Amino acid sequence: MNATITAQELQQLIKSGTVSLVDVLLPEDFACRHIAAATNACVYEMVFLDRIAECVPERDGIVVVYDDSGATLTARTAKEKLERAGYRNVAILEGGLQAWQASGFAVESSASVPVPASAVPDGVYRIDAEKSVLEWIGRNINNRHHGRITISSGEIVLTKGCPVSGRFVLDMSTITNLDLQDDGWRNMLLRHLKSDDFFDVERYPTAIFEVRGATVIAGATPGTPNMEIAGLLTIKETTKPISFPAIIAVQEDGTLKAHAVIDLDRTLWNVCYGSGKLYERLGMHLVNDLISIELFIIAREVK
Repeated sequence: MNATITAQELQQLIKSGTVSLVDVLLPEDFACRHIAAATNACVYEMVFLDRIAECVPERDGIVVVYDDSGATLTARTAKEKLERAGYRNVAILEGGLQAWQASGFAVESSASVPVPASAVPDGVYRIDAEKSVLEWIGRNINNRHHGRITISSGEIVLTKGCPVSGRFVLDMSTITNLDLQDDGWRNMLLRHLKSDDFFDVERYPTAIFEVRGATVIAGATPGTPNMEIAGLLTIKETTKPISFPAIIAVQEDGTLKAHAVIDLDRTLWNVCYGSGKLYERLGMHLVNDLISIELFIIAREVK
């Protein structure tokens, strides 16, 4: 069996009844659009081969798999999995479902095709403080600690799909630790972080990030950053410019979601405890200058 077959060749196999045809995309995609003779076994699921064994039990027959475009690893991965499982005659539909339709062959569906959200609508978006998350990680050569800080309020303004302004307020009094199980050690660390050794929360109860603009990252694929965000970060009354890549996407319900991972040199904001470039002979008190911030933002348009 050839590694690939054309839409015309597949049509002849279907007419002869000598092929098992498998759509390897998501079940919801299959419901929206598929070749009439196909069964569905999503290659992204861990039970893919179990599903294949149910719908194609015979390993010596001709099996053709297809995805949407034929331009990614989706169908190729399915073919490799099937061959490792002992299927001997597996081929891929060249160009996938798109090539099938371009050749004039029909598809069927059992659900309406959703309209994709191709761009983020312009407007003002207010964050959902309860569902948005900021996580921090601090390290030294021996250990790491991590926790969360509450984003107490925030909003972002989008123009032509890009953030042009916005403001996020962090409540520094809400610093938590999630890795220490002993209450005594955890409370000691939190007192340390809230003291003037680190964030001096009594004097500086909030930190603020102001969005000053963004640029689109050309060629970004789903799951990779599609925006470079620029702005000003204020901690302990010290304001410095920062920029970082982020993923920003609108969901089907209109909710805006964003994700970013940021490494910051804390000493630039006068958070200096344990810095090897500012103190000498620190011993066990040495703390890495870089801290990591991971953001998961959920925001909704203000109507």
